Amino acid sequence: MAGQDTGLWPRRRAKPEPLRDNGPMTPSPSIWSPLRQPAFRGLWLCGAVFFIGAGMQTMAAAWLMIELTGSSFLAALVQTAVFLPMFLLALPAGVLADTTDRRRLISGALIAQVAACVLLALLVLGGWGGPATVLFLVFVCGCCTAVLTPAWNSSVVDPVPRDEWPQAITAIGIAYNAARAIGPTLAGLLFAALGAGWVFVVTVFTTGVMWESIRRWPPKAHPPSRLPAERLWGGTLSGLRFAWHSRIILAQLVRVMAYSSAGSALWALLPVIAQRQLGTGAQGFGLLMGCMGTGAVASGLVIGRLRSRFGLDAIIAAACVAFATVMLLAAWVRVPALVYAAMAVGGAAWMAAMSTFNTATQASAPPWVRSRAVALHIVASLGAFAIGSAFWGAVSDIAGLTTALVAAGALMAAGLLLARPFPLRVGEAHEVTQGTPWDELFVNDEPSPEAGPVAVEVGYRIRAGDDKVFLDTISRMKAPRRRDGATFWRIYKDLGEPSRYVERFIVTSWADYLHQRARATVADHALEAEVREFLAPGESAHMSHYIAER
Repeated sequence: MAGQDTGLWPRRRAKPEPLRDNGPMTPSPSIWSPLRQPAFRGLWLCGAVFFIGAGMQTMAAAWLMIELTGSSFLAALVQTAVFLPMFLLALPAGVLADTTDRRRLISGALIAQVAACVLLALLVLGGWGGPATVLFLVFVCGCCTAVLTPAWNSSVVDPVPRDEWPQAITAIGIAYNAARAIGPTLAGLLFAALGAGWVFVVTVFTTGVMWESIRRWPPKAHPPSRLPAERLWGGTLSGLRFAWHSRIILAQLVRVMAYSSAGSALWALLPVIAQRQLGTGAQGFGLLMGCMGTGAVASGLVIGRLRSRFGLDAIIAAACVAFATVMLLAAWVRVPALVYAAMAVGGAAWMAAMSTFNTATQASAPPWVRSRAVALHIVASLGAFAIGSAFWGAVSDIAGLTTALVAAGALMAAGLLLARPFPLRVGEAHEVTQGTPWDELFVNDEPSPEAGPVAVEVGYRIRAGDDKVFLDTISRMKAPRRRDGATFWRIYKDLGEPSRYVERFIVTSWADYLHQRARATVADHALEAEVREFLAPGESAHMSHYIAER
């Protein structure tokens, strides 16, 4: 390996302005405050129309599957066809959203979805749409939605100040869940009157409304950077590495995966509950989904205040208990009025939990990885939802509906045990704000971006007697180094000079190292300053860079 000693710790261009941090974001009293922004209001309304169309399509496809096959497994598989693409494509889509033009990405996905919706409507209207055809085209529509969702979710809050993000995300959740109430209800009425084909025709127009909103209020362009753009595979690894080494994000992903996998049973088995437990038709199924959506909307109106008063973990615990109880009621109760009321409670619990997870994830990720954090939230929640839907549908076919719902309720309650090892919190401002980049690297001949691996060593000569406290402090740097790009990190003691320590980490390429430096947050810089306080009088930290030659 060839080494280059860079001398003193890199200097900054200028002393950064102090960042005022007001602690965790506190929701403002009004959930409608983000809607004062015209761009957000327009995107929110058009997104609601798109969500209604998606709800209509899912309901019509699921009930059509019941009519065509009578199989609860195939009916539940519609949910899998809708949400499995999120598991497969959301993270690559998040990388593209973080590194490419979000407007073009969203528009391209919407155009492809319009084509798939048109074909589905024509085939069903013509009588050529069998179970396999319906599932395939619903899957294609799900792929398009998976591609556009991280870009749309990260750009729709662009017009809103950061301290209003919880309200904006909750407002989006209200629109989504209102669509779950309105869409299936409208689909049930239209299905009963004209058939599934005309429901799919409506989804063509709702997708067009979404495209028009992106044309009129396009996402903000990414800030210019002198660094080379990340490639798809490298960007995917960066997102996964960030989530694994960020305790805040990892906790949210584990908790949402557990909640969604258990809760998917109720959503997936709703058509079976309507047909076998309550003896209703398409309209009854639509009403069940409508009750859940109505409960979710009601929850969204108050969740901000509840979250501020009780905290994230208390909200999730209450949601787990409530949703598990609803599944048990759905398993045993056959009185329609009681089941409809229970569904409203279930919808409220679902909204409370999912909006809390979503808000915490988006607000805890720095800008460079926010779309990927959204994508990982989607992978964890909807991926678990898709796989869980197929699993609970199979359990229902094999062991019966009651057994499936009781088992899912027990699993939901067991999720409460995750609160201690994976506590939830929202990242503070200094933890997500990128710090001022270093001015220069003091290297004689800068390598090409693809050169690597790159080894970086930082030497510290510390005061005598501070070894233990120094090691405890510098050990906290492992997480941010690994989170932002390092594949290896370790601290070494110089055997020839006991007061000297060397921090060593390895990054895959020179481009990745430059990205790692640019990603350091204000909190990371504060930690580095805390480490340098242990230096002996008159000493400075010395940084050296090495590039692999063989």
